[in-house]
Amino acid sequence: VWLDLLKPIVKQIRRPKHVVVKFVVKFFPPDHAQLQEELTRYLFALQVKQDLAQGRLTCNDTSAALLISHIVQSEIGDFDEALDREHLAKNKYIPQQDALEDKIVEFHHNHIGQTPAESDFQLLEIARRLEMYGIRLHPAKDREGTKINLAVANTGILVFQGFTKINAFNWAKVRKLSFKRKRFLIKLRPDANSSYQDTLEFLMASRDFCKSFWKICVEHHAFFRLFEEPKPKPKPVLFSRGSSFRFSGRTQKQVLDYVKEGGHKKVQFESETRHCKNLLSSESLNGSPRLPRHSSLIDEMFRGSGDHSPLATPLSPSSRSSSPGMRKSKTSHSDLLPPTTPEKRWTRASRTKGSISKDGSESMESHAPGTVTSHPQTGSLTGSPHLSELSVNSQGGAAPANVTLSPNLSPDTKQASPLVSPLLNDQACPRTDDEEEVRRKRFPTDKAYFIAKEVSTTERTYLKDLEVITSWFQSTVSKEDSMPETLKSLIFPNFEPLHKFHTSFLKEIEQRLALWEGRSNAHIQGDYQRIGDVMLKNIQGMKPLAVHLWKHNEALEGLENGIKGSRRLENFCRDFELQKVCYLPLNTFLLRPLHRLMHYKQVLERLCKHHPPSHADFRDCRAALAEITEMVAQLHGTMIKMENFQKLHELKKDLIGVDNLVIPGREFIRLGSLSKLSGKGLQQRMFFLFNDVLLYTSRGLTASNQFKVHGQLPLYGMTIEESEDQWGVPHCLTLRGQRQSIIVAASSRSEMQKWVEDIQMAIDLAEKSSGPTPELLASSPPDNKSPEEGMAVDQESEDDLSASRTSLERQAPHRGNTMVHVCWHRNTSVSMVDFSIAVENQLSGNLLRKFKNSNGWQKLWVVFTNFCLFFYKSHQDSHPLASLPLLGYSLTVPSESENIHKDYVFKLHFKSHVYYFRAESEYTFDR
Repeated sequence: VWLDLLKPIVKQIRRPKHVVVKFVVKFFPPDHAQLQEELTRYLFALQVKQDLAQGRLTCNDTSAALLISHIVQSEIGDFDEALDREHLAKNKYIPQQDALEDKIVEFHHNHIGQTPAESDFQLLEIARRLEMYGIRLHPAKDREGTKINLAVANTGILVFQGFTKINAFNWAKVRKLSFKRKRFLIKLRPDANSSYQDTLEFLMASRDFCKSFWKICVEHHAFFRLFEEPKPKPKPVLFSRGSSFRFSGRTQKQVLDYVKEGGHKKVQFESETRHCKNLLSSESLNGSPRLPRHSSLIDEMFRGSGDHSPLATPLSPSSRSSSPGMRKSKTSHSDLLPPTTPEKRWTRASRTKGSISKDGSESMESHAPGTVTSHPQTGSLTGSPHLSELSVNSQGGAAPANVTLSPNLSPDTKQASPLVSPLLNDQACPRTDDEEEVRRKRFPTDKAYFIAKEVSTTERTYLKDLEVITSWFQSTVSKEDSMPETLKSLIFPNFEPLHKFHTSFLKEIEQRLALWEGRSNAHIQGDYQRIGDVMLKNIQGMKPLAVHLWKHNEALEGLENGIKGSRRLENFCRDFELQKVCYLPLNTFLLRPLHRLMHYKQVLERLCKHHPPSHADFRDCRAALAEITEMVAQLHGTMIKMENFQKLHELKKDLIGVDNLVIPGREFIRLGSLSKLSGKGLQQRMFFLFNDVLLYTSRGLTASNQFKVHGQLPLYGMTIEESEDQWGVPHCLTLRGQRQSIIVAASSRSEMQKWVEDIQMAIDLAEKSSGPTPELLASSPPDNKSPEEGMAVDQESEDDLSASRTSLERQAPHRGNTMVHVCWHRNTSVSMVDFSIAVENQLSGNLLRKFKNSNGWQKLWVVFTNFCLFFYKSHQDSHPLASLPLLGYSLTVPSESENIHKDYVFKLHFKSHVYYFRAESEYTFDR
């Protein structure tokens, strides 16, 4: 029962002596990054800690050990094994903690240097991705009398069987909530394909229990979905009908607006005292944590609600718009802005987290950059969503030879959609809707089946990626004698065993899926509706191949050093990247085996979360997860170094005017488009942020389409400040270096905040390093790879249009669709942390794409990787037919007015470009 602040306590608590009053969280934010103050995050961290101790926050052993390791780091500081074990012996953070002690100590060793604030942030980051985060189960029964549990979250009402979620009703689908005695009723909006209104009924223990849960649902709906506090219902003159209960207090939207206007009072929170080992003793696990002396603020932030709303409150359509992002537990005076730099650690501890959790059907829209005007000097259409008609290679290769790319994307050159090519509009290709429905009904509906199917579809793509190296690249190398034998022996012998192993692995998975679906060998008796045994067997079989995985770092460095030292090898690799089969930068394929280990780990975590411990597949899945987690932990450091090394070399291809970009110790942080204020006004520039220097460049008007470096600001001693009022330019920043200062403007508030956080973090890192370096980046010297092939570096850019054009014929082919160019045209930015998250969330499978201006749907094989969708006619095709870079796009679900009467449809849109895609199941749609 939540206390109502508008009513006297004596009326709510009948026997005060027998009542325990607890200070607990009411509304759980799905994105804690928008909790600005350290105190607020600390309070949420205490709640997570309490939920772990009480067994409410159920999760697998790896997640539990990781959560506890961050709690230990926050409480006693850096790793000391003896101290750790003594502390864990005295404090029980979870039932059966003893079995996890070694794992906790091992994870704690990785957190050296984390402050208590950073530990809280990481704790919440991991916790929010768990299925039981913030879930409070309310026992009930369905119409058949089956025992279930109901819960409410920011997205809607959830149904659990035990600790497994079996159904969810998003607020968008719910028309009305009510209760009659012990019966709790959910009325859903009528389905477009049927005329009846569906009403769901659940039976609870008593009327009081039922009314209490109904009140909680009304409060969650109002807080997360309404723009403003609902007005109280006028009291009837004669007699009342139903409850007058209403939500009172600020809604999420109102809290956000309040903070933006600067209405809240900043509170200093003394965090250094939290390193005292005895501060958070086991008392805090029993609901009485020792808090700083800010009782007035705490009372304001976490007050009980005095809410009034009618008994059967209809959820009107006008209440369906939700403000994306900020969710908070009953806060009125806490801030909801993105966190400052200490909490955003760019060491990428996010590697340990599970899959990205979804935010509900109507909260999925991502931040689209603001509208950008055309560049005054070049007339380039900076907002153009498509870089080519068939942008087959958005990450570094070029488009097919038969497609002409416009380097400038001028307004006169209207770019067609990448999905309207004749290849993708073959009318023979689509499957009819009736056939699709019949086919879908024949397949299993268990979530575990679709997880297993995801392993199969992504394994197909992984094999194709391995073949780019073992088959296509190797055969091209054998035809031309351009690669040293030492380099050949370093690359191919370390990839061929992997290809052979995963070919048989894929066959086993597909055979198991065929039995699961009953497509073949249906007469064979046995329990084939599982995948854990296949995964365990093959992951154990991968262990001997780890010796090859360790060599991939050497292979990547050997290839790039070979390209640096040989003009012939550089031309050969560049020409291979222009082939259709090489749809990503060549060196990206060398990272694929390490990335694949991450995918297996994520899939197994989802399976372990889905299966109850009594399930026949649970033990195998858990054993397989333990094996793959060990492999990932061993190779994790190598993978981070390789990713940074690969990204630096990829950026090097897009830049002219620098030579020593790739040096030991340099790490990439963010790239993106900003406007720089100069004597000519605001001019679009491309910025590149590293851990020691910030570069700004302009795009060249050359055949190579590279970016010319205009200036560099060492980060040592730099300061950053917002200066909108001073210059009268929205989202404006002043960067003051030791030698020069520049004024830049971002396209939106959110973009500015991302840059401020990352630049400030990079400045802090530079201050901690050895000290300032006089010249961080040297200008490109004359090319010394081969004297007879030397040519002048092309100097042409927007600011140097009079430079000689004699070198244009000798430049590399156009590379106008790399990540850098996508950010330039969409006027957005992307960080190394974003790249890491993108790696974890690669996906492959069939999607249906809606034909423009018709009801037909076309079946395509789609690969999602590197912020881009690649489209194939089938999974057997060796190269994509088209691609759609997604940076800058928004993701939503179609509204009722769009008349798309199909399940599992999502919508991608950027300005006037809109695409509809349809998945085969709820699980695939969520993924």
